Amino acid sequence: MGVQHDGPRRRTRLDAARLYLCTPARPALAEFVGAACEAGVDVVQLRDKVLADDALVEAAAVTRDAAHAHDALFILNDRPDLVDACGADGVHVGQEDASPAECRALLGDDLLVGLSTHSSRELTASLTEPVDYISVGPVEPTPTKPGRPGTGLGYVTEAALVCSHRPFFVTGGVSPATLADIAAAGATRFVVVRAVTEAPDPASAVRQLRKLIDSLFLA
Repeated sequence: MGVQHDGPRRRTRLDAARLYLCTPARPALAEFVGAACEAGVDVVQLRDKVLADDALVEAAAVTRDAAHAHDALFILNDRPDLVDACGADGVHVGQEDASPAECRALLGDDLLVGLSTHSSRELTASLTEPVDYISVGPVEPTPTKPGRPGTGLGYVTEAALVCSHRPFFVTGGVSPATLADIAAAGATRFVVVRAVTEAPDPASAVRQLRKLIDSLFLA
């Protein structure tokens, strides 16, 4: 099955993560996830709002095995109740999902909990939540979050000032064309969706993003 993660290893891996892929289930899922992780993805989140539970667990097993084979973390979106069945490294929830406290009570301390934030109020509130990381954005409006306005780059700068004690990942509009500007605003970790999931060659898209990230932070 590949590398397995315990609590300390999960958090060490999370601290080192730079590139976080969010994807729905899709054809050739194992090949897609494996190629993306081999090319430089550190964390993979399965986010699929339409699959029935049995199908979601099945897709999660495929995603998990492909991610773990490349020492990447596997996160399940929105379903703390299925994390154990899916063998996930943790769960990511939004503001309208199960609360971080509920997730932590269910999952214990060994698994990761991530939380989406979209405003200064939510960012401040997250500081006292039992989460391991937060996401910040979407910087630009995105079809994956219909009806949600973009936060702009100022929110990234605010998060960089506030989140000195835990990782934050910037989401919404991350692409090779925008990554440098988002990094200049204070981001060091990035969530990518359409720039990879809709790319003709997903692995090539990941390599391009990874090259940009490494040039900024490993120089």
